[in-house]
Amino acid sequence: MDTRPKDAPLPYYEQPSPGTGSLPARAWYATSDAARHDLGGTWDFRLSPTAEGADTGFIADDADLTPNEWTRITVPGHWVLQGHGAPAYTNVSYPFPVDPPRVPTENPTGDHRHVFDLPADWPAGGESVLRFEGVESCARVWLNGTELGTFQGSRLPHEFAVGPLLRPTGNVLAVRVHQWSAGSYLEDQDMWWLPGIFRDVTLLHRPEHSPADFFTHAGYDHTTGEGVLRVESGTPGTVTVPELGIEIATGEEVRVPAEPWSAEHPRLYTGELATPGERIPLRIGFRTVGVRDGLFRANGKPILFRGVNRHEFHPDTGRAVDEATMRADIELMKRHNINAVRTSHYPPHPAFLDLCDELGLWVIDEADLETHGFCYFPDWRGNPVADDRFVPALLDRAQRMVERDKNHPSVVIWSLGNECGAGHGLGAMAAWIRERDPSRAVHYENDPTYRDSDFYSRMYASHEEVERIGRRAEEPLEDPELEAHRASLPFLLCEYAHAMGNGPGGLSEYQRLFETYERCQGGFVWEWIDHGLPVQTADGEPYFGYGGDFGEELHDGNFVCDGLVFPDRTPSPGLIEYKKVIEPVTISGDSAERTITIRNGYDFLGLGHLSFGWRYEAEGVLLASGELAVPEVVPGATAQVPLPEPPAGDAAGEGIWTVTAALAADAAWAPAGHEVAWGQIVDSARPRVAPSAGAPTVAARREGTTWTLGSAVFDAASGELRSLGGLTLHRGPVLDLWRAPTDNDEGMAWEEGTRLAQRWRELGLHRIRHRVDAVGADGDTLTVRTRVAPAATDAGLLAVHRWTATGEGELRLEVEVTPEGDWRVPLPRLGVRLGLPAGLGHVRWYGGGPGEAYPDTRAAARTGRWEATVDGLHTPYVRPQENGARIDVRWAELRERPGAQGPGLRLTAGERPLMFTARRWSTEELDAAAHTPDLTPGDTVWVHLDADQHGIGTQSCGPGPLPQYHLTPAPVTFSVVLRVLGED
Repeated sequence: MDTRPKDAPLPYYEQPSPGTGSLPARAWYATSDAARHDLGGTWDFRLSPTAEGADTGFIADDADLTPNEWTRITVPGHWVLQGHGAPAYTNVSYPFPVDPPRVPTENPTGDHRHVFDLPADWPAGGESVLRFEGVESCARVWLNGTELGTFQGSRLPHEFAVGPLLRPTGNVLAVRVHQWSAGSYLEDQDMWWLPGIFRDVTLLHRPEHSPADFFTHAGYDHTTGEGVLRVESGTPGTVTVPELGIEIATGEEVRVPAEPWSAEHPRLYTGELATPGERIPLRIGFRTVGVRDGLFRANGKPILFRGVNRHEFHPDTGRAVDEATMRADIELMKRHNINAVRTSHYPPHPAFLDLCDELGLWVIDEADLETHGFCYFPDWRGNPVADDRFVPALLDRAQRMVERDKNHPSVVIWSLGNECGAGHGLGAMAAWIRERDPSRAVHYENDPTYRDSDFYSRMYASHEEVERIGRRAEEPLEDPELEAHRASLPFLLCEYAHAMGNGPGGLSEYQRLFETYERCQGGFVWEWIDHGLPVQTADGEPYFGYGGDFGEELHDGNFVCDGLVFPDRTPSPGLIEYKKVIEPVTISGDSAERTITIRNGYDFLGLGHLSFGWRYEAEGVLLASGELAVPEVVPGATAQVPLPEPPAGDAAGEGIWTVTAALAADAAWAPAGHEVAWGQIVDSARPRVAPSAGAPTVAARREGTTWTLGSAVFDAASGELRSLGGLTLHRGPVLDLWRAPTDNDEGMAWEEGTRLAQRWRELGLHRIRHRVDAVGADGDTLTVRTRVAPAATDAGLLAVHRWTATGEGELRLEVEVTPEGDWRVPLPRLGVRLGLPAGLGHVRWYGGGPGEAYPDTRAAARTGRWEATVDGLHTPYVRPQENGARIDVRWAELRERPGAQGPGLRLTAGERPLMFTARRWSTEELDAAAHTPDLTPGDTVWVHLDADQHGIGTQSCGPGPLPQYHLTPAPVTFSVVLRVLGED
């Protein structure tokens, strides 16, 4: 048996070096007058189970592509998403034995072969370059039987000179791709492991005297209003910007009056770099960025990042994301007031940065680097960033990122990578970046000394910690020199508010801290999109799968579904909440003074691009509306604007002004009329009037095994409501404590020692028992006394249900709850649950809407009159969990048909509004479901009326709810009035 000698060189895919044969890194640009040929399309493909298990005969012109070995796949693409092998998801753990730089013999290897002809007009002379934008994780390349080289660095470009090898027809491009390589140790980035050629493959002509590279320096002097332009090019040429009257030689600097580029106003000037061999279009954005006087500034002003972390992902194609999808993502971000992206945790497709330049986003461009799996070993033993063997690869990753992306005005910060601990390799990267591009700041979070970073950066810091940092009262480092350095840095939450499942909660409180403390320059929510992959049940019902659904032996479940948009890019309630929290215009008011205060939270823009409108509604019914005259307000300033007179008339109900700010004209990312911000002011002269408890009531009557109260019939033994006005209830209102735990309830154990949902289950709150202590009448009141408690504990809740009825068909329930025993956990929820016939499938309500909201995710809940189906109230989180509550509901109607039609039931809250939830499955069924097809509609609409619920928080990977959102057991009383509705 052949074995490799101990001292034999490692194969190329286990070499920690970045590879061989690639040309030096250079700037990317989308077009020029030089020829290019896209090689994407359908390629021949063969999958082998090991790195060396198949021959290399496929590189030959006359290769025998045996049909039972070879098939066809799409490039760009991932073979595991095209029927060959399977994807696998891990967050931190490497899915192979950790022994850097070695990888397992079981190393899926995909051989790719593509035969192409040169375009008929392909130029003679010069050079031709074969460019790969992204291949995971290691490639070996041949053209027409000649080996070009090997490379690692999955999300980075690699080019090979191929001019002498090309022929007019029948060019054979062969690429062997290994799923695992030494580079895999540098790419442990909390995402699906998806091997393949997943970005463009292009043949580029490089004419004689074309630039080998160029660097556009376009600064902005905010003191003079001048743009400062210099374009460096290895090949001399001319730079022209016609709009500014610029015509200069490369290397020459010019200063001209210019409009600056910013994310709010992404002003680009069209220019051209012309050399004797090539003319390259330029899109120039003048801006100066960096850390000055302890703050990150752009064009002289501190910036507040309202950001999001973005992985590249499409549910059908993985990380092979087309430009239309990239544009749609950015437009969706802009429409939700997001102004910044951290490219977690690798450089994106370069076309994404072109779009950021055009549409306006601040970008932290992050190197293709994460070694998180080494955190499981003492002192990060074996960490590649502290290993001399990997330093060349680390430098190569920094260089390829910076050289590729250096000409993008949107890129304002370079990031060394993510969650790599500390090591001298990071220092080498930072030193090289600073020497090559001193015009941008450098970011790195995972070294608490921040010796290589221009930011004090944290992940998932609590509100309390953020406030301490904002006040500069954080615990000092032991080393005075390092502490002085850290103290000089601006603070950034590079990840916060983990958007997994229902949530994140606490966004409003974070934003208040960012706006209060100058040092706190905002943060980046984790993350943009749920990485769910489409699968089907046996009978063809589609749903999105997550870790563990593809046969992985090691996985991290649905932790890969932690985005602000669902896999199909539908905005989640979390994105709607985030939009409201970070809106750049704040609208508040005082109805007694009849004024509103409008604060401009933009960094650069005045409010002249917005139009303001107002509406006045009584209990959600529009009475009047109009335009609002708002003066120009400079960034950071406020204006007082009078509210119009409330309309006269006898309309009943709570009066509310709603003031909106919308785009006055079309923007590149949204049409005129798109709403940017809104605020509501309750009219103190027209408050809500709760249903009267003093209306004439009727006496309760005992009739055998039932009690009758007006048109209501109760079971005499249990005290449960069985029917009302001819409407049969499947379950009468009973005290309810349980919710299907959210991903945040199930989250990290770093607070209070144990996951909250685990503590709930240990106490038994998912299996509470109801004891009826008494059912009896006293005149017009039917009283039901119960005790609700789990087994094996003395913790319980005494509940007194008091029922009264009027002769007009209204039935009033007042619930008085008193805790007893030893309660050491907050409650999931506190309210009543009732079951109604499935036919009552349409809901109309007055209260918070239109989407779901919880105590700490309620900023986007707008008080109004809303309508939906019961099915439409449900939020389809990839992993089912508590969802769909509407907050501050004053009344809700469930009917058989849309609108105010058909028979139904009206539920009116008493003095305090309630949380309202309706769905076609029970909490227990929701709790048991792992995927959306597990939820099967039954014959009951389950309605929850909650006095309160425990907050949501962000403990799936962050802090739990703030103390004020804990549902601590305490005495509480709430009430609701039930009335059966007839045909309208």
